[in-house]
Amino acid sequence: MDRRIVHGKCPALESIIGAERSMTISQFHPVELLNPRDKTRSVPQNGIDGVSRVAGGAKLHWQFDQSVDSNSTIETRMSTSIIQVTIDSQVATIALNRPEKRNAITNEMRAELIAALETVSRDRDVRAVVLTGNGKGFCAGGDVSGMAQRMEAPAGEVAFNGWSRQQLVHYTVDLLYSMPKPTIAAVNGAAAGLGADMALSCDFVLASQDASFTWSYIKRGLIPDGGGMYFLPRRVGLARAKELIFSGRKVDAKEALEIGIADRLSEPDSLITDAHAWAAELSQGSATALALGKSILNQSYELSAHQVFAQGSQAQAVCYTSREHRDSVLAFLNKTK
Repeated sequence: MDRRIVHGKCPALESIIGAERSMTISQFHPVELLNPRDKTRSVPQNGIDGVSRVAGGAKLHWQFDQSVDSNSTIETRMSTSIIQVTIDSQVATIALNRPEKRNAITNEMRAELIAALETVSRDRDVRAVVLTGNGKGFCAGGDVSGMAQRMEAPAGEVAFNGWSRQQLVHYTVDLLYSMPKPTIAAVNGAAAGLGADMALSCDFVLASQDASFTWSYIKRGLIPDGGGMYFLPRRVGLARAKELIFSGRKVDAKEALEIGIADRLSEPDSLITDAHAWAAELSQGSATALALGKSILNQSYELSAHQVFAQGSQAQAVCYTSREHRDSVLAFLNKTK
């Protein structure tokens, strides 16, 4: 299979919050993006830079490339220096790309990840999303150098700076959790702290035999701030979640599968191929039904049965009007005539 690949470059990007201590509440807003598949918005193709705006007004430069293989499968690559996105057969793979730092998250990286997640969320040609990391690690959590910068801020500004950062962390995680299509974390190595939280914010976790998970916040005098206190108990139960968070111990791939952190295991060399195949399998159904069903299921532990029934009734009414439902029913009726 012959594919052309263009590696994009990201010019020096302003910090997502400028200088953290200079950010005001009004500056935080959802990302506004150009959709690389939306031809009506004059989005550049074939290696020409596109621009997305992120929180604080910073500009994020993407470079796009499309290639077609012998089977007419279109692959789109959107690259920056630290986030790589590949869209192939309607499955988007987002790769964290700071392998020398085990993909630890900086403000700049978070800005680019937000942009990538917003792009694939809005792209109706993307039916599923795979999140992974390049190199030996999935994600080592937050970059410790950023923690050092926060400690250098004036004492009276530390709390608000931390609050501002938390809004961006939670927004990023919520983009994954609320993505209106199936998401899979393809965990290729160590997922620590925020990295472990981001993995669990996906619908499914496919772990390499080399993967490990640790909620290591306690070792920095912190609590899980990327959704771990919400996602982990729902996967492993409250008592085990407390044990993992209080101890900060490492969980290897085998144990992760046994206790419910991971849903499947894969050989390291086939991880991305397996994740892509699973994503394609999960996304074959109606995009409308998938999005609505996921939205309700994500709330099902917090809602009463009657609330779930009510939301289900409303969602089903929408499904009744969808093209997918109409086409499916007509195809069945024509087959039985």
